[in-house]
Amino acid sequence: MDTGMDKVKSNDLTEKIDHLHLLISIFRGILKKLKCVFSLLLGWLQTQLNRYHRYTLIPDKMNTLSLLLRFPHCRFLRRISFKSFHSNFTPGSLFPYIQSFNPVCLYCTKWMLPASDLKRGMCYQATVDQQTQGLCDKEQRLVDRLYSGLIQGHRACLAEAITLVESTQSRKKEITQVLIQKVLSYHREQEKLNKGKPLAFRVGLSGPPGAGKSTFIECFGKMLTERGHKVSVLAVDPSSSTSGGSLLGDKTRMTELSRDMNAYIRPSPTRGTLGGVTRTTNEAILLCEGGGYDIILVETVGVGQSEFAVADMVDMFVLLLPPAGGDELQGIKRGIIEMADLVAITKADGDLVVPARRIQAEYVSAMKLLRKRSKVWRPKVMRMSAKTGEGISDMWDKMTEFHDLMLTSGELITKRRKQQKVWMWNLIQENMLDHFRSHLAVRDKIPLLEEKVLSGVLAPGLAADLLLKAFKDRP
Repeated sequence: MDTGMDKVKSNDLTEKIDHLHLLISIFRGILKKLKCVFSLLLGWLQTQLNRYHRYTLIPDKMNTLSLLLRFPHCRFLRRISFKSFHSNFTPGSLFPYIQSFNPVCLYCTKWMLPASDLKRGMCYQATVDQQTQGLCDKEQRLVDRLYSGLIQGHRACLAEAITLVESTQSRKKEITQVLIQKVLSYHREQEKLNKGKPLAFRVGLSGPPGAGKSTFIECFGKMLTERGHKVSVLAVDPSSSTSGGSLLGDKTRMTELSRDMNAYIRPSPTRGTLGGVTRTTNEAILLCEGGGYDIILVETVGVGQSEFAVADMVDMFVLLLPPAGGDELQGIKRGIIEMADLVAITKADGDLVVPARRIQAEYVSAMKLLRKRSKVWRPKVMRMSAKTGEGISDMWDKMTEFHDLMLTSGELITKRRKQQKVWMWNLIQENMLDHFRSHLAVRDKIPLLEEKVLSGVLAPGLAADLLLKAFKDRP
């Protein structure tokens, strides 16, 4: 009797287990269908987003700086995506633009990159990665240390970075390019935060020897630091054509300004570079701006009529002339005069006041005959004295007026973009001569042809043609 009852109970239990397995199977089938439907829904939503916005999601691990380093020319937007549950399946396996759900965070921030800029950003990143991978650990630590100290405003790191930039060693040049690229990306990020406006005002100061450039910068820089500005002075000294050395004495004329903690003075030699500046002045300007200086003054060597390379590096070109700077005819001559945005007659004090007024009047009439280079600004001629301080404040007022007008009209941004292209071609021109001299097809022929030119057997033009032909024929 008991055995029969046990068999009945066992059959009932088996039937219940079978029913339970059936329910589980049905439930699993429903879950699978819901999973497929949900995945298709997510894919459809993402397709609609891509259709209207055409954005590519960037991984959350990349912070703002790394994004700008990878894609410096692109626009980024933020999107908030809510995450409310956790599941075993991974949508990212079916749709690579959807990440796995996180059960801890309720939402996450994702960066979106316009798809039109993705290809260009990838090509740029490949170049940056190639440069960075070529550095050893010690060199990478040096770049990171200089970059971190520079953006934090450490003067020692700024000085060391400029020294690295001025080096002529090939390996240090490669390290320099990596550092400059990082500073450029940081500079671009800061300009975006500043609504696209330049962070610093670049002013080039040039003039003949003895015009009082260093004395003017001493007085002018002190006035700017007292008004809350951070001033960087890049003073260029001529190098000896015989010994190759340079006195670097401009800083000795700026005793007060050199002790000011809101000012940084860096003298540099020309090392044979023409135009009144050094070959690394552009890089030094960029490093100073990365260090937080908002006024960059570039003082050239004593120049003549045709040396105005600094005009392609700064926002405003100021020409300083002594009271005995010639007559009206000098102002009409083309060259450095027509490149000036502001002409200042220096040393207008004491017995030189009358000559200063006369030369100012002559240059005012002469400037009217020159072709206008800007639609919103006509060059001004002023008098000033660094000894008495007369006219220094008025000069700064004219400079700020120039900056505001050029920025409002958009000419300042256009000018800076053109200067970037000039900078690139100057570097190409400089490096091409070194590449030509070290070329395998030319290197061995140069001494022989030079000897024939010195002895008068071969004309210099023909020797140059032979070297160029050898350079072109052999890659």
